[in-house]
Amino acid sequence: MADASIQLTLSHHQTTQGLAYQLVTIELVSRDRIIEPQELATLRLPAGLDPRLGVVLSGRAPVWLYAYLVHECHPTVWVACFDPRLGAVVTTTHSKLVSVGQVLPLEDLNLGVPSIQPDKLGPALLVVGPPDSGKSVLSHQLFVTLVKDYPDVYLQRAQWDGEGNWTLDLPENASEREAFKLANKGTLTERFFPYQGQVIRNLRQQKSLVIVDAGGMVQPEKQSILDACTHYLIISSKPEEIEPWHEFCGSQGGVQPIAVIHSTLETMIEVLQREPFLEVRCGPWVQGETDGVPEVLEGQVRSLITSVT
Repeated sequence: MADASIQLTLSHHQTTQGLAYQLVTIELVSRDRIIEPQELATLRLPAGLDPRLGVVLSGRAPVWLYAYLVHECHPTVWVACFDPRLGAVVTTTHSKLVSVGQVLPLEDLNLGVPSIQPDKLGPALLVVGPPDSGKSVLSHQLFVTLVKDYPDVYLQRAQWDGEGNWTLDLPENASEREAFKLANKGTLTERFFPYQGQVIRNLRQQKSLVIVDAGGMVQPEKQSILDACTHYLIISSKPEEIEPWHEFCGSQGGVQPIAVIHSTLETMIEVLQREPFLEVRCGPWVQGETDGVPEVLEGQVRSLITSVT
């Protein structure tokens, strides 16, 4: 029998307000972090789970695994799902101690996890550049490459165009990808970027690296995101569009550049400079055609993680 690729561990905690609860941590333990739905048939909750206490489910996992675990935890007095951007969100309850939709904030959970350090934030890498240069594909490739060695790397899509990991994870040549994007496309609101800025700060309390995809336009409204990030990477298929992003992110935002990628449809990698930041010409950054992250670029991004670990 193959080794289980889903590991559930149980620990006990108490919020700052004195609410006792149990934490069930989900860990996908295979190196590629791939699990199969049929594994649910043999998955069991950790021994010792107390139905008299609430449960917080935490960990990176597909929505169907969370749905299964919420159902399995139904006998407990309440169940919450941990969202690293917000805290623990109560999804079901049999108790008056908490209510559905209530958020138990990060700082109140007292998880005792060393990586949650409000006063010591991890780096946040802002991926920017003009439309149709490959930002979303690059961000996704960076994430899937780094998460193999750093499970707490996080990719935050701080844009509303409907494209995210769930679309990029569709099978190659999926004819419905663009339809999915259009169906889920949102619009800019006054609260959107301030919300994203706070989310990034919350994530930086817990994650070794937050990768931020912030869309393809230079907009003053994005100042909240600039304030929350530490570094930026420009990817552009148009050389004339690079300097405005340097001006916006670096000169105005005070964010540090780590790389400029001249995006091309050709399969190539050419290092143009290494200092004061990496500059390369490489490609293609097209879904289904990209051959991974160039080693020189991967090393540059990894250095952000290793510099704080």
